[in-house]
Amino acid sequence: MSDDSFFREVDQELRQDQAKALWDRYGTAIIAAAVAVVLATAAWVGWDCWTQSRADASGDAYLQALELARDGKTEEARAALAALEADGYGAYPVLAHMRSATLLAEAGDHAGAVAGFDSVAADGAIPPSLREMARLRAGLLLVDHGSYADVASRVETLTAETSPLRHSAREALALAAWKEGRMADAATLFDQIVDDEGAPQNLRQRATLMSELIRGSGASS
Repeated sequence: MSDDSFFREVDQELRQDQAKALWDRYGTAIIAAAVAVVLATAAWVGWDCWTQSRADASGDAYLQALELARDGKTEEARAALAALEADGYGAYPVLAHMRSATLLAEAGDHAGAVAGFDSVAADGAIPPSLREMARLRAGLLLVDHGSYADVASRVETLTAETSPLRHSAREALALAAWKEGRMADAATLFDQIVDDEGAPQNLRQRATLMSELIRGSGASS
């Protein structure tokens, strides 16, 4: 046997002895850690499947409620939405609540609809994006069924440059101002829409027409 072979065998035996010593000392902890990882992974997969299943079921129920509403089965749609508000998962209870408010508006109960949207907007547990959408929906209803102050209290903060809802919020506030004869305020808001390249084209066109109408009447000064 060469010296190299001898030293390799000694080194291998030393490594085996070290590995055995480490296993004797830490083997139980290693097994426990491995089991914990397996159990945690299994629990996570199970939880993910369960939550996905609940989300899918709520999504299906929401779509069915929308279909009932489209088919004119209003009472059935309301019942389905109420059930989803009570037992739905994720954002679907909030969406169901907002859709129920929309059905009230379509039935002519504008006060009830505004109250429904306001309740969503006031709930701090709901994601801000949904709360802001509820405020906008209430404001849009109040353009025709409330005062400028009513609209402003819902949408004025949504007109800021950083708000993704600023275009519709500005239009709602401008229309409310126009209805109350606040022509200068209305013209300013319509101009903000016209000058905002991020505004949808159809909304900019409406704002342009309204701005020209106000200025053509000489009422903006």
